[in-house]
Amino acid sequence: MRVSCLMLVTLRDVPADAEIPSHQLLLRGGYIRRVGAGIYAYLPLMWRVLQRITAIVREEMNKAGALETLLPQLHPSELWQRSGRWQGYTAGEGIMFHLEDRQGRELGLGPTHEEVITSLAGELLRSYRQLPVNLYQIQTKFRDEIRPRFGLMRGREFIMKDAYSFHADENDLRSTYAVMDQAYRAIFERCGLEAVPVDADSGAIGGAASQEFMVTAEAGEDLILISEDGLYAANQEKAVSEPSEAIALDDGISGLLATPGLSSIRGLCEAHNWSPSQIVKVLLLLARLEDGSEQPVLVSLRGDQELNEVKLINALSTRCEQAVLDCSALGAEELSRQGLADLPFGFIGPDLKDACLEGARSWTPHFLRLADRTARDLGRFICGANRPDQHRVVDSWDDLANAPDGIDLRNACAGDRCIHNPEVRLTEKRGIEVGHIFQLGRKYSEALDCCFTNDAGKSEAFWMGCYGIGISRLAQAAVEQHHDDAGICWPASIAPFEAVVVVANIKDASQASLAESLYRGLIDQGIDALLDDRSERAGVKFKDADLIGIPWRLVVGRDASDGIVELVRRTGREVRKIPHSEAMTTLLRELRP
Repeated sequence: MRVSCLMLVTLRDVPADAEIPSHQLLLRGGYIRRVGAGIYAYLPLMWRVLQRITAIVREEMNKAGALETLLPQLHPSELWQRSGRWQGYTAGEGIMFHLEDRQGRELGLGPTHEEVITSLAGELLRSYRQLPVNLYQIQTKFRDEIRPRFGLMRGREFIMKDAYSFHADENDLRSTYAVMDQAYRAIFERCGLEAVPVDADSGAIGGAASQEFMVTAEAGEDLILISEDGLYAANQEKAVSEPSEAIALDDGISGLLATPGLSSIRGLCEAHNWSPSQIVKVLLLLARLEDGSEQPVLVSLRGDQELNEVKLINALSTRCEQAVLDCSALGAEELSRQGLADLPFGFIGPDLKDACLEGARSWTPHFLRLADRTARDLGRFICGANRPDQHRVVDSWDDLANAPDGIDLRNACAGDRCIHNPEVRLTEKRGIEVGHIFQLGRKYSEALDCCFTNDAGKSEAFWMGCYGIGISRLAQAAVEQHHDDAGICWPASIAPFEAVVVVANIKDASQASLAESLYRGLIDQGIDALLDDRSERAGVKFKDADLIGIPWRLVVGRDASDGIVELVRRTGREVRKIPHSEAMTTLLRELRP
């Protein structure tokens, strides 16, 4: 390919709406162009990168025994209603684009394909003799992100590889899950990425177990916690740890405590020289459930701990036996709309009486009470007295009515002791999720009544797995992990071109001739090469070559008449002046070892 035919349009200035380096560089390098909020065109350079990534993914998936297919992007609402996910994905802040056809039938643009593939499997796979089956596709997905940002990292339209496996029993599911885990590791390694597998929450997809693959990068949206010995890694949404020890409360403190104006943990501790670990703070929340009902929630936490919202929603979903769409803080305004009296916010205790909800216009008239283990493990502690400007000392949780059992609701943090070894501490890194694998179990097959006949002649629901890789996100994550102050540094395996031949002065006959010879020689040897034949200044060409990040550069300049060229490795920008034949040999050795 010649640059003069490439439609290469680079930018010198950083676009105002690009917040992170990878987004800036892909726009500046002419890889993508914004069409609308969260909607991008993949320009020729980017499409070549995506094709290379797709080829690697396809090879590894085929090697793992998966079968490629292509599923519809338009989904009938009935399938999603049968699985119970239509309301959660389309109502309120749901992420599914949905529409009506001319007959008034509701349809959704697929953000994921569990319902469609499960329905097909139920029709096609009738016997255990047909199992296991692992089907995958590579196609565009759609998600109505509330806040699209960071370019391809969080877009409304993106390319994804998703696979779904069907099994006769749980052991076979676990076996395929392990195979896919290894396939994913191979994919990311071949793409030149450092990807950390971490324990993860299954979220709206559901399932018994899941694992994310995170590309470590400062701009990552996810916080991942990794043990110092490398034996444990988890997304903070899922991470567990041993908290610091609570400081015992002085026996001299007891009864009701006057705390005028001290409605915060910090204020209490500063005024009375208490430790946050001696205090139980109580959060008043409202959970919105899938059936449209609203459930008031009281959550008790140790004062030095922070609530993990994902763990909370999972716990609420289990107790309510339905999906929790969201859970938000309650205040005086919400109480007033329900026709309820104000509450002593900042002074609420774990035993706030349900009577304060009597007469609520639409809420369930009782609290669902939860407590984090760190709070529940306290002996004596300080908490709100359910009266303005007063706290109290509680000698034991047994003294409180309706005391909840303790469960894990807190955020694990860097510096916490590890569960597997209390001598080891957690450290934190930022990560970009590029892959996620799930053991779905029977969630979807049971919901959609998709069954097979087992070896005993009985009908039972499939065991299922789900495995996703964000192809377009992976491409940008590679840039986030591989760039410098001059531009992108693509790993050779996914670069749009492996080498670029730059003619310093295209009007110089000897330079043009040698450059053409080198370019043809690389093509003949199977090297995907680019020839910069533009009549631009050499400096412009060098800057563009650094910006777009081709792994190797051959510069044909003033020494062309002597057969000498510059060989430049993009990573590190190491420069060597050597005979052109030696440069060719070096490139072949590096790119085709």
